[in-house]
Amino acid sequence: MILFSILQAAPGGPLTPYLQNPHITEADIIRLKHNLGLDQPPWVQYFKWLLRVLSGDFGWSMSNSEPVIQAILDRLPATVTLMGCAFVFSIAIGVTAGIISAVKQYSWLDYTVTTLAFFGQSMPVFWFGLMMQLAFSVVGITAFGYRFSLPSAGLSTSDTFDFGDRIQHLILPTVVLSLLFIAQWSRFMRSSMLEVIRTDYMRTAQAKGVSRTAVILKHGLKNALIPLVTVIALSLPGLVGGAVVTETIFAWPGMGRLFYNALGQFDFALLMGYMMLSSFLVVLFNLVADVCYAWLDPRVKYT
Repeated sequence: MILFSILQAAPGGPLTPYLQNPHITEADIIRLKHNLGLDQPPWVQYFKWLLRVLSGDFGWSMSNSEPVIQAILDRLPATVTLMGCAFVFSIAIGVTAGIISAVKQYSWLDYTVTTLAFFGQSMPVFWFGLMMQLAFSVVGITAFGYRFSLPSAGLSTSDTFDFGDRIQHLILPTVVLSLLFIAQWSRFMRSSMLEVIRTDYMRTAQAKGVSRTAVILKHGLKNALIPLVTVIALSLPGLVGGAVVTETIFAWPGMGRLFYNALGQFDFALLMGYMMLSSFLVVLFNLVADVCYAWLDPRVKYT
């Protein structure tokens, strides 16, 4: 309701693309406003839109000249591919770095991980993406007399699927997109693991002769993951929804770039469809986080 109201209050409203067309007259605008029901009160327009959405009709995208649901489905695979790689990479590096930083507290490893985490949190994504393109695409990598460069934009250079080519196109956007998540998740993991390490059951397990590695990975990790699950669950809608800045810089044909183009052309139906999907994912992944709590902590029971 809030998103619908904000877009309705924008100058020009849903008819903004038509208002920018010099070939459309004032009489055409009045006719379009009546045909689209935009001359009705906002609350009536909202409930009519909601009824259409509940029936699976998200409207027609004026910028793409196709149904909104089709525009979203066409770009969802590219976003899922990129975000899936970024998610796995962020989890693997972030959790591992957080555990090492906690176990080796106040060591040079801890200070190194902390410094890199602050670097990742403060680095502007757009600038980091441009620097990565400059370093690895424009300048390239020279080793053993050979120069190698990574693709700077797009999904693929061939009409047929090429796994190696797809991996090359994924490297730069995945690294750029993962930087912030690795920095955040490693800090959360470090703090959570430090609390778990100091608990009585961890000391008891070590006193019984269990190796420190087994104590950390078998007894401590599951409990330390509980606070991190909440943070990850709240980050997943953004991953599925697409990274607007990253996808725009690397010309990745995903949901983030779709939203950027729709925002630039004020495609009302497409903007509402995208934000409706994002809102639904927030609720869904919060539910997934609650289910994960029960798996990670046997004390949590749902009746």
